[in-house]
Amino acid sequence: MKRLTALSNRIMQRYLPDPFLFVVLLTIAVFLMGMLIMQSTPVEMVTYWGDGFWNLLTFSMQMVLILVTGFVLASSPFFKRILKGMASLVSKPGQAIVFVTIVSLVASWVNWGFGLVIGALFAKELAKKVEKVDYRLLIASAYSGFLVWHGGFSGSIPLTIATPDHFTSDMIGVIPTSETIFAPFNLFIVISLFIVLPVVNSLMMNSKENAYYIDPSVLKDTDVHAAAVEADTPAEKMENSKILSLLIGLLGLAFIIYYFATNGFSLNLNIVNFTFLFFGILLHGTPRRFINSVSEAVKGAGGIIIQFPFYAGIMGMMVASGLAAEMSKWFVSISNDLTFPFFAFISAGIVNFFVPSGGGQWAVQAPIMLLAGEELGLDAAKTAMAVAWGDAWTNMIQPFWALPALAIAGLSAKDIMGFCVIAMLVSGFFITIGLVFI
Repeated sequence: MKRLTALSNRIMQRYLPDPFLFVVLLTIAVFLMGMLIMQSTPVEMVTYWGDGFWNLLTFSMQMVLILVTGFVLASSPFFKRILKGMASLVSKPGQAIVFVTIVSLVASWVNWGFGLVIGALFAKELAKKVEKVDYRLLIASAYSGFLVWHGGFSGSIPLTIATPDHFTSDMIGVIPTSETIFAPFNLFIVISLFIVLPVVNSLMMNSKENAYYIDPSVLKDTDVHAAAVEADTPAEKMENSKILSLLIGLLGLAFIIYYFATNGFSLNLNIVNFTFLFFGILLHGTPRRFINSVSEAVKGAGGIIIQFPFYAGIMGMMVASGLAAEMSKWFVSISNDLTFPFFAFISAGIVNFFVPSGGGQWAVQAPIMLLAGEELGLDAAKTAMAVAWGDAWTNMIQPFWALPALAIAGLSAKDIMGFCVIAMLVSGFFITIGLVFI
């Protein structure tokens, strides 16, 4: 395992470009494939790209808010005390790797943005406390917990098809989360990854000469709760008013209670964002502290903000040229009622390189995959989750979603992707078992 991990790290360090260059190369690749495979003209491909460039602005904002609200909540004094307390329980490198993986898995299953942030923050706390722990592997272990996000409460595909009037409702109706997130096959996958990933990550620990250690003194965070300057003006007094935060926080809390009382435990992206936002306001105490935390949070969202339009452009070319449909149809053509969930999973994993958005990818693949699944007599819920898990699976080697964690950690994508390749390969085995045999 250590030799395989070392090889994987060497390859990634040498050949993996910066995430922005990665999306530029993908844009060029899709442009060329559209001309060569789909016989589209250069003018048509440019048009598809430009027309699609701004098509994901609403979804992009939802994704940014999940990241920002997750960071704000995780950086509140309440959660920071929890993280420091947990870090104080760990004394050995192997324990740190296992512990950060479990924490990230739990947090990502609850909310992917929260998981990315809480995992990276906890990894930094552990790096301050535990001597001789490989910092790259620590951050990679935190990111590996992201694997379970699409099988959890913030999975965009299961939440989308659980929302009334979603774009495929005429085909499959509304599918509750009891048939997706809480279905036996999905719970098997999640539980398996909770057991396997901590073990795999601990086995990847490098020898001392190949490990990457970091000086704890460089990991000091900006204290968004530093003592405020005495408020002299009415504006400053309002900014430091606990009463204002309490009032607006309680207003948000009242709506959250009303929502769940009238809708049951029905989750979608908007209510998840709303919940994290207003709990963050309450836990930070004053508007100024909350605003300071938001200012820190948006630093990690820069890569997402600038790259998402490029991925929307790629999606525009993939969809309008018919390339995504052709790719999906090919996998459908070699499938039967037993192998279809597996090939749906694999096809989604490949499409995810070009459309690294669960919701955006579902928009591309849903009509094809759902129709094929129906013709084979398969449950629409499992078809949807096969696509969802494919999206989550190859996120391990798609640097796009690692950007927030890397921003917090102060590392580059190539520093952790070698470890993530191993996590992806091992997890694929258990995901396949759950989708095909359960």
